Amino acid sequence: MSITGLAWLPKQVIIYTPGQVCSNTEQLLKSEAFREVVLRFIGRIRRKQTALYDLVAAEGCEDALVGLLRALGRLPLDEAVAQVPGADVLAEDPKMLHQFVEELYDYWRHFDRFIVCHSETAGALDSKPYRIFNDSIEQLTHLVRAAYRDICENITGDHPRIYRQVAAGAQLGVIAVTKDWPCNESLQCVKDVPFIRQILIDPPLIIDPPMNKRTGEFTKVEMNPLAGLSFTPGDWFCYPAQVGHMVVFVYFHKSFMGLGCCLANLFELASDEQIRRGPDAVYAFGVPPEAMAKFGDLPTVFYEDEANDMLVAAVPGESRFGYFGYLKKMILTLHNIVVMKKLRRMPFHGAMLRITLKDGAEPTTVVIIGDTGTGKSESIEAMRVLGDERIREISIIADDMGSLAADSDLIRGYGTEIGAFVRLDDLQQGYAFAQVDRAIIMSPHKINARAVMPVTTMDEVLHGYPVDYILYANNYEDVDEEHPIIEQFADVEEALAVFRRGTAMSKGTTTSSGLVHTYFANIFGPAQYPRLHDEIAGDLFQKAFDQGIFVGQIRTRLALPGYEQQGPEAAAKALLSLITAEES
Repeated sequence: MSITGLAWLPKQVIIYTPGQVCSNTEQLLKSEAFREVVLRFIGRIRRKQTALYDLVAAEGCEDALVGLLRALGRLPLDEAVAQVPGADVLAEDPKMLHQFVEELYDYWRHFDRFIVCHSETAGALDSKPYRIFNDSIEQLTHLVRAAYRDICENITGDHPRIYRQVAAGAQLGVIAVTKDWPCNESLQCVKDVPFIRQILIDPPLIIDPPMNKRTGEFTKVEMNPLAGLSFTPGDWFCYPAQVGHMVVFVYFHKSFMGLGCCLANLFELASDEQIRRGPDAVYAFGVPPEAMAKFGDLPTVFYEDEANDMLVAAVPGESRFGYFGYLKKMILTLHNIVVMKKLRRMPFHGAMLRITLKDGAEPTTVVIIGDTGTGKSESIEAMRVLGDERIREISIIADDMGSLAADSDLIRGYGTEIGAFVRLDDLQQGYAFAQVDRAIIMSPHKINARAVMPVTTMDEVLHGYPVDYILYANNYEDVDEEHPIIEQFADVEEALAVFRRGTAMSKGTTTSSGLVHTYFANIFGPAQYPRLHDEIAGDLFQKAFDQGIFVGQIRTRLALPGYEQQGPEAAAKALLSLITAEES
């Protein structure tokens, strides 16, 4: 088996293979894929007329240069030149030839590189994924690095004293095969798109998407955005995501391969059984822009297909939507609508954590509700550090979105994601990230740099823990005698007023700025269905007060200058003191 093709995209290259790649460097260098990489690099040199232009200036040198590089994989320079017609001119300046190889290697590595293992028969490849990935990804990394080193040593006649084991093959691989599922008539266009069944990531993975911010909200429309479209299976992939108790089939175009595969660090892959049952919602990320133009200037839309009891969403394949937030937040919007309509739960935009102290007391479950950039995750991480001597464990149930269910005698909380999409800008070096070695890092050189990392399990997400505290994350008010760090609300009306107003100071994670107000700090479902949400929230908050649950707000001061770290740290200390005081 071998590489069957390369798909070249801006900053990305996708390697398609039916299984194993080349078994040795000679096969790799003889492959059409290697020739394609070299020719593309030669074209780049000619367009930019770099310092290597003289080496490739002559027309018709391509075949001789590819042949020389192939020969250099096994022979010293003088012997390789003797075997390749026309190669003598290319070898007149060995230093320039060596520089060409170095820059060719860097050119290849500057792409985000993905392997897609595919098969005409579902089941052949995804039955033994470790073996497939080991052969397809680790083998390719070894071969590319070995071929580069062999060629360089055969040109220079020397070898390095220091070897750097940089990523040289594929950084991420998937096994994608077709599956049977109950596809209704309106979704026949996506029926044959292959499902991702396994993913292998070589972390920490660093990618640089076209955008680093999200804008606006997701709009309900009156027509199916996928109607009349066709999806070429080789250009599209489906990530069947477990989102809380729901399943969302997320279809993404290959141009968004990096972002689509990042879902693996955020949502668990649905099982074969869940796929056979079908989804609660379908989302297509990367639809042709011309098909979405009818929905206006910001066509990030969803449709409620009542006839098929299905939500259908779509976002155009444009660079301005090339941000992970458009994937994540639309998926969570669909989840939130489903839990309101089908389960009568109140979705919340915030974090839910379960804190177990070392004194043996019962664990405490805290829900912190607030908009993006209000200090939820930062306060949790600060507590993890500051409470090291008093806290036995902090379990993350929900990092960004969850839902609350009002049972007869208690309020239960559920999560949605197994991972976190965390903002790096506000985190100081001392903050603990136990899973950073599993992280996917996005745009580390830009404002709103982010990392996606696993933080919990589906068992924790779906358990349904009784809630002890419901707090609103206030990032904009300073602390004084009349405004304590943690303030308890007197009654249901006061609580609903603060949560419904959803005030926050924007931190630049979206294109909004200044002091903003968002219905329940959650434009992802509740804002589109306010009447339904008001009914559910009113009932839930009343039961919370009836049951004696602490309902209030926590002032993180994250948006105040100088308090980017100190604010969440003080909030964490106050919350820890409150919990330990009540436990005692």
